[in-house]
Formats: sequence, structure tokens, C-alpha cells
Amino acid sequence: MTDADPRIRTQRFAGAGLSLCGDVGGDASAQPVILLHGGGQTRHSWRRAMVELITRGFYVISLDARGHGDSDWAADADYTFASLAADLEAVIATLPRPPVLVGASMGGATALYLIGNRQQVVARALVMVDVVPRLEAEGSRKIRQFMEANPQGFATVEEAADAVAAYYPTRKRPRDPSGLMKNLRRRDDGRLYWHWDPRFIASVRRAEPPEMARHMVDACRGVHVPTLLVRGLESDIVGQAGVDEFRALLPQLQVADVSGAGHMVAGDRNDAFNRSVLDFLHALPPDVAAAR
Repeated sequence: MTDADPRIRTQRFAGAGLSLCGDVGGDASAQPVILLHGGGQTRHSWRRAMVELITRGFYVISLDARGHGDSDWAADADYTFASLAADLEAVIATLPRPPVLVGASMGGATALYLIGNRQQVVARALVMVDVVPRLEAEGSRKIRQFMEANPQGFATVEEAADAVAAYYPTRKRPRDPSGLMKNLRRRDDGRLYWHWDPRFIASVRRAEPPEMARHMVDACRGVHVPTLLVRGLESDIVGQAGVDEFRALLPQLQVADVSGAGHMVAGDRNDAFNRSVLDFLHALPPDVAAAR
């Protein structure tokens, strides 16, 4: 499939006081799945996973978080988990039944925060992609450094590709870097900048250990839905101690380890990622499992 897949359309959603952009596809009467990207990414990071989920009969929404991609930037620079979760809750309210939430890094933390801080049922199940309540400090620091680098932007898309390759040297560099343009925008000065609000960085700093751990541990007490953690075995963000603690906090937690994948699991090993998620979804009770 390509970006021109006729089953997928782009639409706007009302968030908590701002407008969100999302890609939508599949039968609206099927089990909904909402895909939530990581910090500094956009909805396009889920493209191959989205196509696979639609093909398997799910109704899929892939959202740009506030301040990212084609969603609005927060006028007050509020990118806290509480606001990200409120945006997500507003989208969920448009659906006829609770969705499965699939979130990578920031997206997973947002989903966990929402589920754990609401009395009502807001999700059928939860998939956390390489994120646990207590992250590895060194890996978190590297992400922040990458996001803070190059505030002057890039002269070419090749320069942006160089920055990504330096941050993630284990990932094979694409021959054609033009796909990165989905994550870049050319401003009036003619240079290319990552397509997210630079004020978001302040939230990234606040989300580093130990504050994120406090929010996530507190939220876990209210999470009772089936939950899957998909972990990249080469990740420098999620360590074994973090996984063990997550298991202790969520007795229902299942873990799928993906070899040959780092923090960007769906991008590094998309086929293995898709299998792990689909196996989990298809094992949900028959009355809520989507069409296969």
C-alpha cells in the first residue's frame, strides 16, 4: 500500500480547546483502534501498522498530538499529560464504543494516564509501545538532546536525515530521505524545521524521571483493562527493571519482546510489531474482538 491508499482519509477532530488532525480508515462499525505517536513524531509513523489493521478489519484513527504534525499548537504551550489525555478523551467521545489505545512512548503514557485517571471505561484495551512508568534515564536524556538539537533547522532534507542517522545509527538509512518531509516544514526563512512546537521541549524535560514515573505509577492503580507492552529488545529507554516494576503494578500485563528493534519498534520491525499487536487484539473476548 502507498500513501494514496483510498481506504484512508484525513479529517479534523475537536480536542480540548484546539483542533487535532488524524488519518481515519476502515469500517466505522468495527472495533476502533486509536494510534498515538511518540513525542516529536507525527501520525505518519504508524502508516504501515495502520494499513495492516485496516486490512484485518479494524476501524483505525491515527492522531497527530497537539503541537505535532498538522494538529494545532497549544496557545498556552500546555503539553502536559493531562491536556494530551483530555484531547484523546474528546476523540474517544465521538466513537460508538471504547477503542483499543495503541501508544508509542509519549502516546502510550498519554493513554495510560487517561485510562488510569477516569472512573468510566474509556478504552477496551491498551497497548504500550516501548514505554513503562520508570524509563531509563540515559535513554531519556538522549531523546531530549536530539529534540533540542538543530534549533536553526536544516538547509536540506539530507541534513535532517544526517541528524536522524546520528541519533539512531542502528537503523538502516533510507536511500531516499524524502519521506522525512512528513515530519518537516519549510518556514519563511527557507529552512526546514521539525514539524512540532519547539515549546514542547519544556514538557519533555518535565516528563523525564522521576516526574513521569510518579504520574504513571499513580495511573496504574486505575488501569484494569487488558494491557500489552511491546518492547524493543535493543531499546535504551525500557530496561528489565522497568518491565518488572510494570508487571508488579499491572498484574494483567502481557509483554511481547521484539528482537532487532530499539525504541522505535514499529519502524524497526513493523512485521513483528504488527503480529504482536494483532495476536493480542484477536485474543480479546469474542464479544469485543473486531472482525478478522
